[in-house]
Amino acid sequence: QVQLQESGPGLVKPSQTLSLTCTVSGGSITITYYNWIWVRQPPGKGLEWMGVIRGDASTTYSPSLKSRTSISRDTSKNQFSLQLSSVTPEDTAVYYCVRLDGRIIGYDYWGQGTQVTVSS
Repeated sequence: QVQLQESGPGLVKPSQTLSLTCTVSGGSITITYYNWIWVRQPPGKGLEWMGVIRGDASTTYSPSLKSRTSISRDTSKNQFSLQLSSVTPEDTAVYYCVRLDGRIIGYDYWGQGTQVTVSS
């Protein structure tokens, strides 16, 4: 059974960098047909796709967030991470890590989500 678990601080000050980690169990993040994604949901709004790191370690980011976003991985820990710089209160959201199975083009596993609030 695949499980994804987000971790990181729940409160970040404006202008700082938000850092979250997703720990994956039950499957390797290096398998080429799996894509590992960060999405977020601000209060009262829909889901926003932020970026992906693929099994081959290539990355793609949302154009609107590209200048502030970095996704990396630690294969020794089977984790992938999100860094979002220069945060503002508009970055307050529930952040989810998600697996996309490229064989079915479907999001098949989600983390439970973690609330991040940007406030001084």
